[in-house]
Amino acid sequence: MERTSRTTSWSVVRRARENGPFALAGVFAAAFAVAIAHLVASLLHPQSSPILAVGSAVIDATPTPMKTWAIRQFGTNDKIVLIGSVLAGTLVLALVAGIIARRHLRVGLAITFLLVALAGAAALRRPTAEILDLVPAVTAALLGPLTLWWLVRALLASEGPAAASDAEPGSSRRGFLIGSGALLLGGAVAAGAGQWIYKVRSSLGNIRLPGAAKTLPPLPAGLETTIPGITPFVTPNARFYRVDTKLAVPIVDHSSWRLSIDGMVDNPFSITYDELRDMVFEESDITLTCVSNEVGGRYVGAARWLGVPLRRILDRAGVSPDADQLMSEDVEGFKIGTPMSALMDGRNAIVAIGMNGKVLPREHGFPARLVVPGLYGFVSATKWVTRLTATTYAKDTSYWTDRKWATDAPIKIAARIDTPRPLTNIDPGATAIGGVAWAQGTGIERVEVSIDGGRWQVAELGPDGGNDYWRQWFLRWDATKGNHRLAVRAIGKDGAEQTAVKASPFPDGSSGIQQVLVNVT
Repeated sequence: MERTSRTTSWSVVRRARENGPFALAGVFAAAFAVAIAHLVASLLHPQSSPILAVGSAVIDATPTPMKTWAIRQFGTNDKIVLIGSVLAGTLVLALVAGIIARRHLRVGLAITFLLVALAGAAALRRPTAEILDLVPAVTAALLGPLTLWWLVRALLASEGPAAASDAEPGSSRRGFLIGSGALLLGGAVAAGAGQWIYKVRSSLGNIRLPGAAKTLPPLPAGLETTIPGITPFVTPNARFYRVDTKLAVPIVDHSSWRLSIDGMVDNPFSITYDELRDMVFEESDITLTCVSNEVGGRYVGAARWLGVPLRRILDRAGVSPDADQLMSEDVEGFKIGTPMSALMDGRNAIVAIGMNGKVLPREHGFPARLVVPGLYGFVSATKWVTRLTATTYAKDTSYWTDRKWATDAPIKIAARIDTPRPLTNIDPGATAIGGVAWAQGTGIERVEVSIDGGRWQVAELGPDGGNDYWRQWFLRWDATKGNHRLAVRAIGKDGAEQTAVKASPFPDGSSGIQQVLVNVT
């Protein structure tokens, strides 16, 4: 029995040693083809890169609960995790293709080709897909099987004439190693060049913002200058949250971009970026919140936006009174539906081209995006917007409503504790509990803090940026040794109190009271 076990183990090891180089051949071939295809895509449309195209298809096909879970677990790194998973899956299948190619070369090549065909199909599924979007996949379809064929022939030749009677005499395992090294180096250079080209193309150059007819006084200094750990009063552009379905930020040429207004309107029209810049701009201090934000979460940010009032554009178009939805579409065909009533009730909804005194970053929607105070982003904050269509909910559905999210999603009043951080150790004595709170449309009247389930204590508020902007707050606390539970709630100027009823983000935003445990040592 022991001898049989040893024989079986040795047989497994021997097969692994024999198949290992062929498995690597499959991986090297796929990696090289994907890298070259990524380089080609960077010169055309980044979203047509095979890995990104498949990743986008996976995002669209993923059930809502799984998306919510991924955002909760991985935060803004969810896209990196997705791309890594797609790449890992591709390489595993490529590994299998390489092993099969040892005995059945045509089958291995067919599997490699099928991987690329799926990427091409995913690229063509995009609403704004063009024939050029097939070029990266076709490139990989040629290079992947061809590279695998060459590597497998080199390996078979090294096993002797019996293994590959038609192999070229000069082929050898050394040739395989040299060729593999060259492929890895070339693939790395191609992938790096693709990323570099993408960054160069993403540069906004010397675009300047127009002046605002309605300017606001500078926002006052926030409590972050005196309360360590509290969120800055103004969120820097680089730290502003970003949650969307894009695996690669769209590169939009502002010189050819147009914003079209159509649908149930009397006067459909379109304007260029320069024509939009010639309109009357206003500055607006607005806080944005993602519906995926959990209680106490970080998917919320506040900025000063420069934009044209959306109502002005809609009035020029002459929206029909029967239209109850504004369908906004981005440059890649992604659609968001906004209640028309929220755009006509006097709130300061804008088409923004500037953010915190700078040109709107590509990550946040350049050349233009919608900013609608009081509504979660999934029904209002379309980035890279290129079309506005007045329509009805009965006629048209959007990306998120097709996935059973709410159609009307007002941002819920909430407060968050920034400091002390959950499960941290702090020193006893004088300290500060602090954070931010928001009640868009009405503004924050007060913030209250409870320690260890005790009475609610009124916190001090920071500077006021307007009813659509968040407020910083803090409470001075004489911390005593031991474990403590801190809770916070917000009350709006209209008397609305943050609810203690717990709700998950799906389908219209989370709710509940944030509680933080800290240890005073």
